[in-house]
Amino acid sequence: MKALVTGASGFIGRYVLDHLAQNNIDTVVVGRTRPSGFTGDFIEVDLLVDDCTDIARRAGASHLVHLAWYAEHGEYWTSPLNLRWVDATVRLVEAFCAAGGQKVVVAGTCAEYDWSCGCCREDTTPLKPASMYGTAKDATRRLLAAVCSAHQVAFAWGRIFLPYGKGEDSQRLIPSLVEVFKGTRSPFGVNANAYRDLLHADDVARGFINLLLPGAEGSYNISSGRPTQIAQVVNTIANAFNGNPRIVLDLSTERPGEPDILFGDNEKLKALGWQPIHSTADIAASQDL
Repeated sequence: MKALVTGASGFIGRYVLDHLAQNNIDTVVVGRTRPSGFTGDFIEVDLLVDDCTDIARRAGASHLVHLAWYAEHGEYWTSPLNLRWVDATVRLVEAFCAAGGQKVVVAGTCAEYDWSCGCCREDTTPLKPASMYGTAKDATRRLLAAVCSAHQVAFAWGRIFLPYGKGEDSQRLIPSLVEVFKGTRSPFGVNANAYRDLLHADDVARGFINLLLPGAEGSYNISSGRPTQIAQVVNTIANAFNGNPRIVLDLSTERPGEPDILFGDNEKLKALGWQPIHSTADIAASQDL
């Protein structure tokens, strides 16, 4: 196996790259910048503008792990760049298949689902994205399924829920709460009573490694399978820093339009031999893993 990886410099990509190395999988990375510490094969490209046919030919890979997408915090939900990434992704996968690729694994999102359902299951929960980002991802999955089918190439789609861990954007919930209880950020309110599916990025990465296995095809939730109350997250981080959780919880209110509960059933991924190994009990320490 030789894996062509995009998005390897991103939050999830760095963990995926580590696990590919741990599994002794020959890897070639493509992107605008070489990932920090990566000494393997690297092809400098801009997937939004460069010739994907040339990229696929030069990589000579049997497997594609496509993680790259626009992910600017607070912007990606509505950005028109989502549409450009639909096009870039389809072009890349078409070129990869035409070059003799054998397996395509691509990152999806829980935002493809109808969040009013609460528990999301791959084969039964309606796909009803409420954002540009979710709609673009859902459209990409449908297009890639058709491309791979036409080339008779195996295709797996991993829907990521809410990852956390070292290297995530400092504006995201957990690092922001860590800063509050370190005393370096002003307290802010959260949707304390809501339940969300939180999964360490290391577990997410191992999920993508499992999707490279023979027989792993179709859509898979990469999720903890366990809803965690946001208030519990606040309490856990506060306790880790001997802080008072009330400075956040007293500011918290429900947020209209957000679901009370959102989590993904992960039994389909577990059937491939995957199990999450990190616990939200160590969520504060996760920022330094």
